[in-house]
Amino acid sequence: MLSTNGKYGIIISKLPVMQTGLTGIMTRHFPEYELTYCRSQEELTLLQLRRADVVIADISGDYRNPRATLEQYYSLLSQYRGIHWIFLVSRPLYPVAVELLMRPESTLLSDREPIEGVIGAIRAGSERAERISQTLLAPEPQDMEEGYESCVLLTLSERKVLRLIGKGWGINQIASLLQKSNKTVSAQKNSAMRRLALRSNAEMYAWINSTHGMRELNLISAYGEPEEWKRTPQRDTSLSSKSA
Repeated sequence: MLSTNGKYGIIISKLPVMQTGLTGIMTRHFPEYELTYCRSQEELTLLQLRRADVVIADISGDYRNPRATLEQYYSLLSQYRGIHWIFLVSRPLYPVAVELLMRPESTLLSDREPIEGVIGAIRAGSERAERISQTLLAPEPQDMEEGYESCVLLTLSERKVLRLIGKGWGINQIASLLQKSNKTVSAQKNSAMRRLALRSNAEMYAWINSTHGMRELNLISAYGEPEEWKRTPQRDTSLSSKSA
């Protein structure tokens, strides 16, 4: 994506589904930004940081050594104060994020943040954006979530399809891996969305990336990922975000 106004943004996430979602937001609402992507802060270059106007960092999945990850971001915040840093934070990481990442140039959003919240934070910029979003400050509805989890049962096939979508696979790739037709895979994806009361692909991506969705699909595991899911899909240039 080429910028005509010289604005530059960086998206950091280990999850392909999060990169896809954030790219969609930026493309639609902020087409003036040129974007670059990283899986972690270790991949950032000095040139990227010197050019950046905004960095959107998804730290919702860094459970293994969260303090070390956030301390590295703290160091970057101290060095590059001209950047608006937007962090997507999960509930377990919230206390550490407040301790290390709360700065005048940073904004903390929930990993369940509505799209409007992300758009508003980017549009407001570092000077006018809320330091912590209301979504992150609101009490977590434990009872409701526990009841919700207990009543939603995905079939094994539906779970496999959603998990592969969360790993960045497209419908054609999933069909090839599972030795099913594209029609069958699409039907299983749609069936899973109906069970979860999800009305659009955007809502599906948000659920997959939520704490509940990642736990339900085992996208983040403290013991590493099962071998069957470590295979990296070959890029399928015929697919668009709609096919996922």
